[in-house]
Amino acid sequence: SSRPPSMEVRAIRLMIELCRKTRCRTHIVHLSSADALPDIEKAKAEGLPLTVETCPHYLTFAADGIPDGATQFKCAPPIRTEENRELLWRALGRGVIDFVVSDHSPCAPELKKFEAGDFMAAWGGIAGLQFTLPAAWSGAKRRGFQLEDVVRWTAEKTADFTGLKAKGRLEKGRDADIVIFDDAALFDVQQGGVLHRHKVTAYTGLRLQGTVAAHYQRGEMIYDNNGNFPAGRRGRALLKRSETWTSPA
Repeated sequence: SSRPPSMEVRAIRLMIELCRKTRCRTHIVHLSSADALPDIEKAKAEGLPLTVETCPHYLTFAADGIPDGATQFKCAPPIRTEENRELLWRALGRGVIDFVVSDHSPCAPELKKFEAGDFMAAWGGIAGLQFTLPAAWSGAKRRGFQLEDVVRWTAEKTADFTGLKAKGRLEKGRDADIVIFDDAALFDVQQGGVLHRHKVTAYTGLRLQGTVAAHYQRGEMIYDNNGNFPAGRRGRALLKRSETWTSPA
């Protein structure tokens, strides 16, 4: 109730109006409220350069099923109702929402204030990077979508949006970033299997469909299904900041 959908809608309407006035590319991050969808759909029909993302936790969880004091579910904007979740899925299927991103938020357990169960004092954010693909696929499959749809939402469109021309698709001339994915396998998320540094995640206890058997980065295996990372750390920055920005706050 401290973060009602009306606040999200007002903020999005402001950004749409600024987009309409300036014609500047405008992106709405981690959309949670389906109440904003009519405004977004209208803006896109006008041809405004507007894009929108949502996150797997808004597509997976519903506020109706979150126990009191379960601060591992706290995020901003918050997880909303089951009806709202289904409207987000429909918008994703229609292309009103462009893609799905993890919005991964790592958090040390003590910052979640588990003992107090205090949502106002707890760190806001959900750690879910590891479960983005299986969570998105689990929900998509139940609603009649195909794995190709999930690939488009999580890889192709995100690479296009960020201008990473070497990423997002399996094509000649692009990096050989390949996930070997068992789309039928079921697994239960357990704390011992969480690969994040901090093991706190809202996905613990959930049964998901789809497991990663191996992951190749630029043609070299970096993860196998035994939980090993044979290549060590190979990550590098893909985007360079063109200018320095300082918050007025």
